[in-house]
Amino acid sequence: MQGEIEVKIKNEKKMREKGNFKMIIIIPVALITVVGLVLGGGLIFTAGERKEAKNLPIAIVDFKKLNDGTYIGEYEGGMYKWRANKVQVTVSSGSVTDIKKLGEKKAECGEKPELTGELFNRVIEAQSLQVDTVSGAALTSKAYLKSVEDALMQAQKK
Repeated sequence: MQGEIEVKIKNEKKMREKGNFKMIIIIPVALITVVGLVLGGGLIFTAGERKEAKNLPIAIVDFKKLNDGTYIGEYEGGMYKWRANKVQVTVSSGSVTDIKKLGEKKAECGEKPELTGELFNRVIEAQSLQVDTVSGAALTSKAYLKSVEDALMQAQKK
């Protein structure tokens, strides 16, 4: 009798361990599946915005034909307005001498504060909008170039 009870206890213990093992496997697999579905859905949802930003044309502005002054340029930010921005561009002695981001907001979409400084320095050094975008922030860089373009269109000599 004692032996039968011990066998039953061991069998029940094995059954519980098998059940726990299944749960240990099922829960992480379910979590990974849910996370994958959410990320995949997010990528599909934002595909249009990313495609629009990637294909955003930046005009060729003749920097030799700019009037001195301070100009405000804006970009509406695309389909979902995620990259909306506003800049102030200063033209002195026919050259772009300063570009500032206006309406400082919290960094959105992982935007690094040094992004705009690096990008604006490239524009000032090259005296052109045809500059390399900032690595890891190509779409946001293009949005800022678009607002600088808007300001420079106002600055062009008639």
